[in-house]
This record gives sequence, structure tokens and C-alpha cells, in this order.
Amino acid sequence: MSEIPESAKKLMDAFWPGPLTIIMKRGSVPDEVTAGLDTVAIRFPSHPVTGKIITAAGCPLAAPSANTSGKPSPTTAEHVFHDMNGKIPFIVDGGACEVGVESTVITTAGDTPVLLRPGGVTYEELQAVLGHVEIAHAVLERMSDGEVAASPGMKYKHYAPSANVILLSGSSEKYIDYVNRHMIGNNAALCYDEDIPFINGKTYSFGHMGNYDEQSAQLFGVLRQIDEDGCGVVYARCPDRTGKAMAVYNRLIRAAGFEVMELA
Repeated sequence: MSEIPESAKKLMDAFWPGPLTIIMKRGSVPDEVTAGLDTVAIRFPSHPVTGKIITAAGCPLAAPSANTSGKPSPTTAEHVFHDMNGKIPFIVDGGACEVGVESTVITTAGDTPVLLRPGGVTYEELQAVLGHVEIAHAVLERMSDGEVAASPGMKYKHYAPSANVILLSGSSEKYIDYVNRHMIGNNAALCYDEDIPFINGKTYSFGHMGNYDEQSAQLFGVLRQIDEDGCGVVYARCPDRTGKAMAVYNRLIRAAGFEVMELA
């Protein structure tokens, strides 16, 4: 490991153990851990079971995520079994994920800290500790052709069920009106709890309006249920883009393949 930047030390003190992954210069970390990159991503999880595993190992652990690339991430041991049965020797069940969406990823390898993936630690919380944090444009927008992804899930369609997800941006009234006019066959709505009484057809909720913790925790489980139910087109309600809601928006825009419809 190379020298730890002062910005990374401040983040560690503020948020570790917790849902924050910090990228820094790799130093002497082996190629097998970094895929040949000159940086390494490090996290200190807060789950007590994970802590016991790391303690028992007596050394840092390097491991990939327990999911199928591109699909909705697992938030329970049952989800991991569904994706990885036959590919791994065993699964440790520590209960459902508390945050739901994956950890926040920030790089401190450059002159200015940059948010690469929003998660359980918000952009606003990072700013409160570091003062100035940039947001990579790929957090909220499609990456340019030929642009290299600095963090998993940044570039291509990701977190996506088999259904065609379309993200609808507009007021509650406009969203409900559009969905009701297009609710045919096995189409469905992915919306807030408050929308459900007004929608004529199959609905899935990812939480209450304004409850970003609930939305973060429920999103991936709902996307997996949509897969199991074999929905065709899913009209998703566009969440807010600040605070913890930024993480929900980041996942949904990728599940939709960056297809966002502005409702006039």
C-alpha cells in the first residue's frame, strides 16, 4: 500500500466501519487484487459477521461481489443462492442487507476527491467531511463511447431485470396518467406506495415518497421480483437525485439503460 492520502484518512475516521469504499494508489498490492490498475479499492464493512470473518482470516480479504454482472444485486442470502448456486462452495447468511444499495465509492487517488458511485454515505456527507468533492459525470449520465469506467456499474446497462425498464420523470399526476394509458398486457409500474391506489394494473413499490432509506433497502429486491413475475415493460417512477435518493436514481437509470422519458 502506498501512503494513505489525508482525505482518505478523514473519510476513514468519519465513516468506517460502514458503506464507503475508498480508492487510492495501490503501492505494492498485487496485480491479482487490482486487475492491473494502479489503484486499489478498500472497504471496512460494519456487519458483525463480516468483521468476525476478517478477524478470523487474520489478513485483508480480496473478493468480488456475490452477484451476476449486470443483474440486480443480491440483498439476501437467498438472492446469492439464486445467482451463484453451483459456482461457490458455501454462503454465509448474515441476514438482509441494511442499506440495500451497494457502498458509496469515492476515489482519493487524484488531486480532488471524486464520487464514482453513490450509496449509503451521501454526497452531502462526504462534502461535510472533505469540503469539496466532485461528482463523476457518469454517476447521473451515460458514459461516452471509449470512456474507461473507474468503478463497477458505471458504464453499461446494469442492475437490470429482464423486463424493459423505462424511467419516467414528472409529477405524480403526469406519471399516473401516462402509466394508466400504457398499462397493457404484462406491463407494470415501479412506483411509490402513494401512487399505487391510482394505478390501474400491476404495481411494484420501492418505498414511500421521500423515504430514501426505505427506497434504497427495497429497490433490488423489487427488481428481482419483477424478473420472477416475467413483466414486459416496467414504467419506473423517477426518484429524487439528492441525498441517499441519488443512489436510487443511479441504479434505476442504469436498470433502464439510460432511457429516461420527461413527461411534459
